[in-house]
Amino acid sequence: MTLYTTIDSPLGELLLVGEKSATARGGTALASLSVPGQKGGATVQDGWTRDAEAFTTIAAELRAYFAGSRTGFGIEHAAGRGTDFQRRVWKALEAIPYGTTLSYGEIAARIGASRMAVRSVGTAIGANPLLVVRPCHRVIGASGALTGYSGGLERKRLLLDLENHHQAA
Repeated sequence: MTLYTTIDSPLGELLLVGEKSATARGGTALASLSVPGQKGGATVQDGWTRDAEAFTTIAAELRAYFAGSRTGFGIEHAAGRGTDFQRRVWKALEAIPYGTTLSYGEIAARIGASRMAVRSVGTAIGANPLLVVRPCHRVIGASGALTGYSGGLERKRLLLDLENHHQAA
């Protein structure tokens, strides 16, 4: 059964989509976290069940992150999403420390792909269904420029600024 809720955040209203899980803290594994207007973001589907209580633990972690009191997440992800290549890229995203950035080329190198795979890495990052939780906002262009964020570059800047502000405090 697919569950969903929305919560307010500095990025706008977040749509959380998940599945019941016997192993997840709070009983729900997160399948998707998206923002309004997100390219490829989730939209509520017929047959989904709105259940804010199912996301209490996840929402608390997100609020703590936005408040600056959490630098990582203990949220279980719903299994079975993405290709093998995407899952390798997403795992590399999860290893980027809070408040730091890497380039697409550095991600390619970390997963053992050639520098020629940078475009494929970017495509895999763009398919990330777990914005914020799987920190694709920490990936920037080789020149240091903000590039490609399915939630919008203004949200990418907001997240990076938030992390830098709280890290410096």
